[in-house]
Amino acid sequence: MTSEKKQEYTLKITQANKTQLIVILYEMALTYLKDAKKAHAIGDKTAFRIAAGRAQACLNELMVSLHFEYALAIRLLELYIFINKELARACARTNVGHLDNAIKIITELLAAYRKLSPSDNSAPVMENAQIVYSGLTYDRGSTLECLSHHQNRGYRA
Repeated sequence: MTSEKKQEYTLKITQANKTQLIVILYEMALTYLKDAKKAHAIGDKTAFRIAAGRAQACLNELMVSLHFEYALAIRLLELYIFINKELARACARTNVGHLDNAIKIITELLAAYRKLSPSDNSAPVMENAQIVYSGLTYDRGSTLECLSHHQNRGYRA
């Protein structure tokens, strides 16, 4: 994942509510899985395993954030466990076929959560996060990012 993509995800996370965080985790997992496929294509086994491991970390975060008071959580856990096994197989065998299975399932889950996301009107999970306004300036076509700082940003006493 490029540093620009990491910055983009960081900004999204600071502004996201619960459902949007799930969407972001799916997007991050897919980005890492695509990175793994690229690494496999050039024969870089180390980068392949690192990228697949990072996708597993996203998946683990999704697993620990499940609320088991809902029946759907059990079904999602089963899917996450299956995807995790596919990623483990992919790492053990350096096989892209297992990655493709994981990508297919995560893509379908991402589509479902993207449809669900607009109906979640809850507040962002992070409080006191910086608000970022971005726009083009007229100074030789460069981009200027302006940060609006809160006085009580971060921990509260």
